[in-house]
Amino acid sequence: MTDTALPPVIHKMLQADFYPHPVEEPIQLVQTHCSYVLLTGEFVYKVKKPVDFGFLNYSTLAKRKFYCYEELRLNQRGAAELYLEVVAITTSNGDYVLGGEGEAVEYALKMRQFPADGLLSTRFENGTITAGEIEELGRVVANYHRHTETNDYIRSFGTVEKVRESIDQNYEQTEVYIGKAQTLSQFEQTKAYTDNFFATKVELFNQRCANNFIRECHGDLHMGNICCWQGQILLFDCIEFNEPFRFVDVMYDVAFAVMDLQARHRPDLANIFLNTYLEQTGDWEGLQVLPLYLSRQAYVRAKVTSFLLDDSAISPAAKQQAAATAAAYYRQAWEYTQTHQGKIFLMSGVSGSGKSTTAKYISQHSGAILIRSDAVRKHLAGIGLLERGGEEIYTPEMTAKTYGRLSELGILLAQQGWTVILDAKFDRVELRQNVLKPAINAQIPVQIIECVAPESVLRSRLEARTGDIADATADLLTSQLAAAEPFTEEEKNYVKTLDTTSAIAPQLLDWGF
Repeated sequence: MTDTALPPVIHKMLQADFYPHPVEEPIQLVQTHCSYVLLTGEFVYKVKKPVDFGFLNYSTLAKRKFYCYEELRLNQRGAAELYLEVVAITTSNGDYVLGGEGEAVEYALKMRQFPADGLLSTRFENGTITAGEIEELGRVVANYHRHTETNDYIRSFGTVEKVRESIDQNYEQTEVYIGKAQTLSQFEQTKAYTDNFFATKVELFNQRCANNFIRECHGDLHMGNICCWQGQILLFDCIEFNEPFRFVDVMYDVAFAVMDLQARHRPDLANIFLNTYLEQTGDWEGLQVLPLYLSRQAYVRAKVTSFLLDDSAISPAAKQQAAATAAAYYRQAWEYTQTHQGKIFLMSGVSGSGKSTTAKYISQHSGAILIRSDAVRKHLAGIGLLERGGEEIYTPEMTAKTYGRLSELGILLAQQGWTVILDAKFDRVELRQNVLKPAINAQIPVQIIECVAPESVLRSRLEARTGDIADATADLLTSQLAAAEPFTEEEKNYVKTLDTTSAIAPQLLDWGF
C-alpha cells in the first residue's frame, strides 16, 4: 500500500511522537488483509481494517472495539506474556492521541514485541528451526487443547451441517479465481471430495462431538502465529472474529500446523509434530477427519491469498506473487483429497533392541503414523506418559488390551490410506497374528521389522535409558528373551531383520526406504 493510501490514523502511528514510550525508528508497518500492524521496538500495535469479508466483519468502530477485546481475551490462553491491553485512539486539538480523554475514533491492541527470529516462520526462512522445537510444539498444542473449553454450544459446531458451512463458503468465495489461481478440474475434484466426505461420514462427526473433541481452539495455527520467546513456545493471533472458525475439532488446529510444515517442504517436521501430538493425546482416531481439515486449511490459505488479487493497494508485482502462492495452496488442498494405499509395519524385538529408534526413522522418512505400545498402555491406564507404571498396568489383561488397541488402530488407519507403524515387542505369535490376519484379509500390505542386537548391547542401552515413556529396565531382559516366540513359516514371508548395532539408514535404504 502506498503512503498516500494509508488512513490518517495509520500515518500518525508511523510517527515516533505519537507514542508515550521510546520507539525504534523507522516504525515498521506490516499489513495483512484485515489489519495494520505497527512495530515500535518494545511494543506492537495492531489496528483492524474496516473491512467486511462475510466471514470477518470489522466494518464499524463498535465491531473493531469488540474484536480487539476478544482477541486479547482469547490469546491469553496461548500467549499471555505477549498480549497486554486494548488502547483507545482519541483526538485532541485535531490530532490523534494514543489513549486520552476524548471520544475514541479507533482501537489498537497493544502487544509485547518479540525478536523477528523468534517467529517459527522466520526460523524456517533462516534455516534455524530444529526438530526438537517442533516436537515441543506438538506437546504445547496437546496441552493447549487439553485446557480449552467445550460445552453443548461449542459442541454444536461439530455437526456436519456446521462444519460444511465454512468449507462450502470457501468454494463460493473462490469460484472467481478459477483460471486465475486454480484450475476448474482442481476446484471440482476438491469440492467433490468434501461433498462425499460430508455425505458418508455423518456418524464420525457425531462421534467427535460426543467424545468432546470439538473445543474452543486456536483456529489459525500456522507457523506465522507461533513463536519461541524466553524459552517458551507461544501460540498467538488465534481466531477471534468468527465462532465457527474457533469452535472446531482439535484436528482443525493440528491440520493447520501440519499443512504449513508440508507447504514449507518439511514433511519430516510435519510428521514429528503430528506423531508427538497424537502420542500426547491418544487421539489417533482423529486421523479419520484430518485429511478433510488438511485440505480445508490449505484451501483457506489459498483463498485469503487470492483476496490480495482484488486489493487496489497491492502492486502488480505483489499480485503476481500472490497468484503463484495461491495456486500452490490450491494444488496442496487438492492433493490432500487423493487416495493412498495404506500399509502396516510391525516392529518386533525385545526392549533395547532399537525398535523405537528405527520406527521413528521410518516414520519421518515415509510420513507414517507411529503408535508406541508404551503410550497406548499408559493412555488405557489413565496415567501420564512420563509417569512410571506400576505392576497393575503390566498384567496379562492390560497387555491384551494394549495389543488389541494397537491392532484396532493399525487396521482402522491403514484402511483409510495411512501408513502405520505399530511399535511393540510383538514377541508372541498370537499378538502378531492379531494384526497379520485382519490385515491380509483386508488386503493391507504388512511388513514385520525385527530389530536385533547382542544381549550385552541390549542391557547397556536399557541401563542408559532416561527421559523416555518406556518403563522397561535391564532386569526384565532375561525374561523377555526367554518368552519370545520364533516366527512361524508364514510370518517369515513378512520379516526383515535389522541389526541395530550397525547404521540403520543404509540397511533401510537397501530395503527401499
